Amino acid sequence: MKRQGPLAGLRVLEIEAIGPVPWAGMMLSDMGADVLRVDRPAPPDMGIDRDTRYEVTGRGRRSIVVDLKSREGVDKVLQLAGRADVLLEGMRPGVMERLGLGPDVCLARNPKLVYGRMTGWGQDGPLAQAVGHDINYIATAGVLHTIGRAGQPPVQPLNLVGDFGGGAMLLAFGVLAALHEAKSSGRGQVVDAAMIDGSLALMAPVIGRWQEGGWRDEREANLLDGGAHFYRTYATSDGKAVAVGAIEPRFYAALLKGLGLAGAELPAQQDRKAWPAMRERFAALFAQHTRDHWAQVFDGTEACVSPVLSLEEMARHPHVRGRASLVDVDGVLQPAAAPRFSRTPGAVAGPPVERGEGGEEAIADWV
Repeated sequence: MKRQGPLAGLRVLEIEAIGPVPWAGMMLSDMGADVLRVDRPAPPDMGIDRDTRYEVTGRGRRSIVVDLKSREGVDKVLQLAGRADVLLEGMRPGVMERLGLGPDVCLARNPKLVYGRMTGWGQDGPLAQAVGHDINYIATAGVLHTIGRAGQPPVQPLNLVGDFGGGAMLLAFGVLAALHEAKSSGRGQVVDAAMIDGSLALMAPVIGRWQEGGWRDEREANLLDGGAHFYRTYATSDGKAVAVGAIEPRFYAALLKGLGLAGAELPAQQDRKAWPAMRERFAALFAQHTRDHWAQVFDGTEACVSPVLSLEEMARHPHVRGRASLVDVDGVLQPAAAPRFSRTPGAVAGPPVERGEGGEEAIADWV
């Protein structure tokens, strides 16, 4: 695999997991790290069969199959941990210790190792041993309560907030921070990344405004949750939708102009009592025409109106194509390496690997 990027030369040992751990491994690999995944003899039972080619978060690494319940398997992983810069694991608290691969054992063998741990609830606390998924963590973190329409159940934002934004991104950030510190101290450490902590961190602005009194603790009652008529989505006549984000006064003026409301007798933009009525008025106007009609009306203006694109439409969008934000890897379309660097650009090192693919070669490279 050809590796390039600001993390070239970094060795990452990834213990097989689902969700945020492989996503973090993908990010590190895209930036040039040599990621070796330790796979179990059989894949985790998720109740569905998946084609490895489309497991995009598994791209750009090599794999070795190891039975972690055997002494031989544990010894092999300890040897690799002794040569690694980073270890990533997503087991429930205490499992790695019971396997004989806990941080104390690994750091004794390799004092400079950064040991990244990914869980939903964290390594301690009343819920540390509880099972859960993204939806459970963001429910407890107060995130889920804020998303959706008033008077209806909350809407789950896929698994983007807990698993990836609040989990994997936090893990990758924590690992890189620990690596930076290790340059001066010469010592590794444990990174305890919990999805509930990361989800709360993402909520920092909302939590601050809520205490100030600027955020009402209910759905569709605030500036950014669909409460404001100038920051929400609207259905169009063809069953599609547009997204409106006209917060600043001049953007709002451009929105009113495009809707044919310039000069009309209207309440002040920030008059919250008028927001429900204005939402209804805007909804009626947007419903009169198709999504693409409105996209044309607002094209080139400062109204901050965008067509809501399907995945297929997104893949064809001129901006996505213009920045090459999607790349074709062995016939599979997937996000390009991000972020971008001026001197040391990252790149997708290769497609997702099958279990055990390239493992022996990786071990030889790591000697």
